[in-house]
Amino acid sequence: MSAPESVLDVVPVMPVVVVHDLAAAVPIAQALVDGGLPAIELTLRTPVALDALRAIAAEVPDILLGAGTITTPHQAEAAVEAGARFLVSPGSTPALLAAMQATGVPFLPGTSTVSEVLAVLEAGQREMKFFPAEASGGVRYLRSVGDPVPQARFCPTGGITPASAPDYLALPNVGCVGGSWITPADAVAAGDWDRIRTLAAEAAALR
Repeated sequence: MSAPESVLDVVPVMPVVVVHDLAAAVPIAQALVDGGLPAIELTLRTPVALDALRAIAAEVPDILLGAGTITTPHQAEAAVEAGARFLVSPGSTPALLAAMQATGVPFLPGTSTVSEVLAVLEAGQREMKFFPAEASGGVRYLRSVGDPVPQARFCPTGGITPASAPDYLALPNVGCVGGSWITPADAVAAGDWDRIRTLAAEAAALR
């Protein structure tokens, strides 16, 4: 799947996935697609992450493939070379913003303060990640930010659950939320792709 005009409008819940076993990468991605969530933020937190991006890019063309936990300019370049069609960072610096922008793919720079939101807006980027969402004020914070900076749109991530996700999605400045609950570690370890498909279907229904 090619990158849409807005990454925030593809799915209500963006699956945030950590892959430890390369063999699980493609089955996870396919289960998400089959469950109605054709998007994934695969985090660069493990040694196999870039290989997992390459495998998903080659074998699951129907998924919008993103790379998360981008913390250096080199990671941004390497992720796109591996097949990522969008990038997500947990925070933002001028150098990282410039590097992600230089890749030519959509990206969601991480923010958690109004000053960081304004810095990202000044860099020409309206869409961003809000992280860590629950620890940084959650729904109440984003509702407050919406008045002075209504042009900013967010994908809040961090501590969000199936119960709290609808409250975030009801906010006008939230396009989607990031969720790690869709691919629980025990289901991945057991190869329980049916469970992941079910969790994906439940998350897709939150729109």
